[in-house]
Amino acid sequence: MILYPAIDLKDGNCVRLLRGDMEAATVFGTDPAAQARAFQDAGAEWLHLVDLNGAFEGKPVNAAAVEAILAATDIPTQLGGGIRDMATIESWLDRGLTRVILGTVAVESPDLVREAADAFPGRIAVGIDARAGKVATRGWATETDVNATDLARRFQDVGVAAIIYTDIDRDGAMGGPNIHATEALARAVNIPVIASGGVSSLADLKALDDTKVIAGAISGRALYDGALDLRQALAALA
Repeated sequence: MILYPAIDLKDGNCVRLLRGDMEAATVFGTDPAAQARAFQDAGAEWLHLVDLNGAFEGKPVNAAAVEAILAATDIPTQLGGGIRDMATIESWLDRGLTRVILGTVAVESPDLVREAADAFPGRIAVGIDARAGKVATRGWATETDVNATDLARRFQDVGVAAIIYTDIDRDGAMGGPNIHATEALARAVNIPVIASGGVSSLADLKALDDTKVIAGAISGRALYDGALDLRQALAALA
């Protein structure tokens, strides 16, 4: 199971939100590139980036910070937030991202996901963010009636590299991930599923890994707060 350290970008800074609330942002650093280098130096195999402003505005906003991270590191990196058309997808992949994450468009424009996955094999992930099993979009500000598992199944066999499943009520709350829902989703589809939201201890990582069906875990606040030591966590997963 791969551990993805998270760098959430708001106004050019590294922040963490509580349950997706932009007004409840804690700034953990003003140099995202330095933070990315620190994660790489600690042994991270991947980086997970989110353009929070972009998720709300529907277009890239923290591009300068993302480009600085890409210039400062040489490990695979994935980015989500505000990526909603083919031109933006292509632009980011050309600039050195390994994977782009499509969330809102997975609900609103599923054909774009299929087109992108066909054009860029292995480089498109789907972000499914849910409250009580129902998907939320546009920076989690818009609630839908779409069931998370139903949405995931729409992308079976189209070449999607991964599904990133976030339980919004767990995100940033340091209360542990929703292992039951994440495992159920992973067993319902043949796409690798990455857990997000609430991953905050070695015990959480072990519990996710013990399912034998969850491909990865994203952690942010716990790494910044010191509740989870990245080197120790990577060693434990190895």
